[in-house]
Amino acid sequence: MIKKLLKRYYDLVDIFKKIDNIQQALGRIEARQLKNEQEIANTEFRVYSQWGEDGIIQHLINKIEIPNKIFVEFGVENYTESNTRFLLQNDNWSGLVIDGSEKNIEYIKNDPIYWRYNLKAYEAFITKENIDNLIKQNGITGDIGLLSVDIDGNDFWVWRAIECISPRIVVCEYNSHFGDTHTISVPYDESFVRSEKHYSYIYYGASIAALEFLGKEKGYTLVASNEAGNNIFFIRDDLMGNFKAVTAKEAYHSAQFREARNQEGALTFDSFHENCKIISQEQMVDVSNNKLITLGDL
Repeated sequence: MIKKLLKRYYDLVDIFKKIDNIQQALGRIEARQLKNEQEIANTEFRVYSQWGEDGIIQHLINKIEIPNKIFVEFGVENYTESNTRFLLQNDNWSGLVIDGSEKNIEYIKNDPIYWRYNLKAYEAFITKENIDNLIKQNGITGDIGLLSVDIDGNDFWVWRAIECISPRIVVCEYNSHFGDTHTISVPYDESFVRSEKHYSYIYYGASIAALEFLGKEKGYTLVASNEAGNNIFFIRDDLMGNFKAVTAKEAYHSAQFREARNQEGALTFDSFHENCKIISQEQMVDVSNNKLITLGDL
């Protein structure tokens, strides 16, 4: 009985925190509108997303006609923090989430959202070779609302390999340590695990310019980024309408969060530039010409 009461108490605390987050975000948005600031970044707010992605996504879906309110998101861990949970609960979307951890998928399936909403959670370690089939075998193809890519590793190569869906909005994580100019990514490795690939935890993913390059290749235009310096937003070219394209350089923010670790696995809290030095000699691929380089070569 006491355990049940405690759980209800903590659930209520969590709900009130989320309400407070929304109220604060709406206040910030109203203040910015009074200043006549119209940038998409000014719509940021956080409920379930890591940073301000919930607000930006809400802005985009209210500006674009989306007949099929379906999402695909992978790299969700236990889905308590994600880019699509607010869509699921606030807007009644449906979708597929994929994660490589059996424990995480079991957590999601035991979360009340799993019976309250139309959500499918699937366990799989994602590679460029299997991603298309994973999406198709879970019954999703064609024109959908949103794709969110965040696997802290082969993000560039996996998004490039997806052909079975045509999302209207794409959200993708970039690695700000790779700068705002060069079209670079970590080389493809089907067994890539961020924590095992390099002790620092900051050698992963692709640069913002590499993802902009890929977006153009796949028929998408970069329209926004979050101020935290880790996620960018694309609109399918046929839906651009009055949206303004931004360049990688314009959208780029150097991440202020400090997640680099030393060889013992402890957080270092070093500066952004010190962190860049740690991975300066690691191998990269210039995706525009497939040449191998290092950050130190640039």
